[in-house]
Amino acid sequence: MGPTVLVVDDQPQIREVLKAYLEADGFTVLEAETAARALAVVDAESPEMILLDVGLPDTDGIEVLRQLRALPDPARAGAYVMIVTARSEEIDKLISLAVGADDYVTKPFSPREVVARVKAIMRRDRGPAEPEGLRFVGLEVRPTERELSVDGSAVELSALEFDLLVALAEAPGRVFSRVQLLEKVWGYDFFGDERVVDVHIGNLRRKLSDDATAPRFIRTVRGVGYKFVGERA
Repeated sequence: MGPTVLVVDDQPQIREVLKAYLEADGFTVLEAETAARALAVVDAESPEMILLDVGLPDTDGIEVLRQLRALPDPARAGAYVMIVTARSEEIDKLISLAVGADDYVTKPFSPREVVARVKAIMRRDRGPAEPEGLRFVGLEVRPTERELSVDGSAVELSALEFDLLVALAEAPGRVFSRVQLLEKVWGYDFFGDERVVDVHIGNLRRKLSDDATAPRFIRTVRGVGYKFVGERA
């Protein structure tokens, strides 16, 4: 059986189409038609990937994403999430990404494209299997365990935020452009605005308590991108 994908949409025909295409590519597919059912399935089954519609009948999908990312279990909170919506406003996209979505697709969509993007997200490099981890003053990253501590306290990140931090911390001092980070972390040609990187860097900084004006860990290189500036411990 392949990786488990939860399709959350109140329209049965959309769930059926996505299920058929995903199963044809070897995925195990679960379904939910409401926010409440989706959270119950996440609790019971811990899917690796969630296709989450915004326009659910009981709760907005973005609120579901907020609740998901706040779950105490890292395996459930860190599931990859692709927002699926009929709304095309840029603010919806940026809110979704700020809350912790890994990708975003607008209806009407090509089921083949959705499956390709799901596969690309799940092929992402999870980081090096280094038993000693990545240690810096005030920060320790353990890629194998997918754990992070800042100033001795555990910090929970989304799957994408963790991958982004590892990509930067593996090469201290190297400047990455937004395009390079998209290719390295997202793992495919991103169909959207490069500002998605800025949104996730902002989330990452907030969780690291890293001041962008006086960074301990991630510095903005104006007009280029970002680099990791933490000092080796």
